[in-house]
Amino acid sequence: MVYTDETDETHEGVVLSNAVVTSRVIMGLERFKPDSTIFADEAVLRDGYRPDQLIERDNELKQYQSALKPVINGAPPKNLFLYGQTGVGKTLSSRMIIERLDEDQQNLDDVDVHFAELNCKSLNSSYQVAANLINEFREPEEQIKPTGYPSGMIYTMLFEELEKLDATHCLVVLDEIDAIGNDDDILYKLPRANDNGNVRDTSVGVIGISNDFTFRDNLSARVKDSLCDEEIHFPPYDANELGNILKQRASEAFHDTTASQLDNGAFELSSDILEDDVIPLCAAFAAQDSGSARQALKLLYKAGDMARDEESDCITEEHVRRADEAVERDKVREELGRLPTQSKLTLYGLLLLEQESALPAKRNRIYERYVLAAKRIDADVRTDRTIHNRLSQLTLKGFLDVREQNKGPKGGSYYEYEFSIRADIVRDVLQGDSRLQELFDGIDGDMTLDKF
Repeated sequence: MVYTDETDETHEGVVLSNAVVTSRVIMGLERFKPDSTIFADEAVLRDGYRPDQLIERDNELKQYQSALKPVINGAPPKNLFLYGQTGVGKTLSSRMIIERLDEDQQNLDDVDVHFAELNCKSLNSSYQVAANLINEFREPEEQIKPTGYPSGMIYTMLFEELEKLDATHCLVVLDEIDAIGNDDDILYKLPRANDNGNVRDTSVGVIGISNDFTFRDNLSARVKDSLCDEEIHFPPYDANELGNILKQRASEAFHDTTASQLDNGAFELSSDILEDDVIPLCAAFAAQDSGSARQALKLLYKAGDMARDEESDCITEEHVRRADEAVERDKVREELGRLPTQSKLTLYGLLLLEQESALPAKRNRIYERYVLAAKRIDADVRTDRTIHNRLSQLTLKGFLDVREQNKGPKGGSYYEYEFSIRADIVRDVLQGDSRLQELFDGIDGDMTLDKF
């Protein structure tokens, strides 16, 4: 309690002034004050920062720009598919290219491009993508609910919105489109909206962006023919590329740090804050694990945070090694949180089996519990084959271990799955997902197996 009026407080018979009460309440807390030792601008190392220049992606940017040249020429746009794991520059490249195209079209009389961007992370069906796209085109008071319409009506409404645009072209950017799984109908209908006569006056192009390599491979043949006029692969960064990215950002993020670009494109760093091994070690850790610039930047930021908390004059190799351990724990949670709902329901099935001490388990047992969970939250129930693919993806991501069992001629051969990470981490992440909250509505958040 902190008093702000003129009344004094009596404490054990002693009258205390408001100033004394306030001091007593915050005793033991240090005063907030600006940091002036490590960071000059720490926002430069965080996810939301947008650099003016995207280095180490020259080839991909050129390919991307080339693919969109038909738009500037007034021709129908190509449909693009961008793929590569998280943190390799796909989304940032798209934003920079779209901004440049939007700027340059202002100088053209016969071209008017409209852009619609949608992150599909929390959407798990083509229907939901289409409904949310409709709302992207509409004013807030005219938006629709994302459920309750026949599928055919949703697409009709979407085509009507596209037809009403006062534009020569519309580019629809669908980020993290892999969240929809095998329900890829939207990726057939949108790219063919003009060819099928659904939209006549506006040329429609689709840019699909996926973090999941297997999603591209599992697209139906008709979708591949429609969507993938041009594919752009964003490979993981290597240690040298990550080092250059870190040096560029470090020159803005830390005090007494400068970076200069050499003739060969590499960066040279001079710093009183960073020990010589810090940038190479951050780059090496991230390159060995994922090749993600996001992870490398997060690691450098965490190391700087630790140095600041310890009131150190510089960031050392030891800070980086301890930061790597902390970031690795956070990364598992983040990757779990990014999973589409169907993958989370699959993991929930394994959690139920883990609760029964029934892991490792065969696919059919996992599928039984997945079906119960999906029905409980009114999610689409996928086929056994689809969930098998989900299990394979979760194994590739390092969340599950799989082992082959061979019971001989009579028992046959089959696979069993179990967690390769701590089950309590999986539980915490799933419980924090609002879509799955109903599955944890028992006492103290217990899983509600008995209510199915």
